[in-house]
Order: sequence, then structure tokens, then C-alpha cells
Amino acid sequence: MRVRRVAKRISECLLETVGEAVAEVILTLLACTLLAGLVLIVYLSWSSSPRLTVAGAGLFSLFLAHGAWKIFRDPAKSRGHRGLAAATTTGFTLTAATAVFLLLYGAGCGCV
Repeated sequence: MRVRRVAKRISECLLETVGEAVAEVILTLLACTLLAGLVLIVYLSWSSSPRLTVAGAGLFSLFLAHGAWKIFRDPAKSRGHRGLAAATTTGFTLTAATAVFLLLYGAGCGCV
């Protein structure tokens, strides 16, 4: 009886360790793919039109700044422009989550 319990615990531990290693590899590959895609987008955009790339980056920065401002400010009493606020807040949240993901898993990418 004891041998079976010990063997079962060891197999569960090994299965968990292998699962975590596989998940780490998958997340690192996903981060490398995402980083390579972002670099490719910037490269193609810059080679097409540097002025439009800078203008687009500026507009995207304003979009993210508005989203951050809506998240971190005190709640307003007016209810105007709720659609824009929702869009910019969602965009800021997704961009921040992507940045944290790339910071944690993109650092292990050998391409950087």
C-alpha cells in the first residue's frame, strides 16, 4: 500500500513539473512570436512611410494616454463619451497586459 501511494505521489509531482515546463516553453514561444510580429509591423510601416509611422505612433500614444487617464482619475459625475472612454480604457488595459507579458516571458527569448 505505501509503495503505491509513494509511486502515485511521485508520478503526480513529475507530471506537474513536466506540465509547468511545457507551459513555460509555450508562453516563451508565444512571447517571441508576438515580439517578432510587432517588430515586423514597425519595420514594414517605417519602410512604407516614416511620417505616417510617427503620426500613427503619436495617435496611438494619445489613445493610450486617454485610456490611462480614464482609469486612474476620480470617477466623473457626467456620463458623456462613454463609448470612447470604454474603448480607450480597454486599449490601455490590453496594451499594459501585453507589455507585462512581454516583460516576463519575452526576456527569455533568444532573439532580443
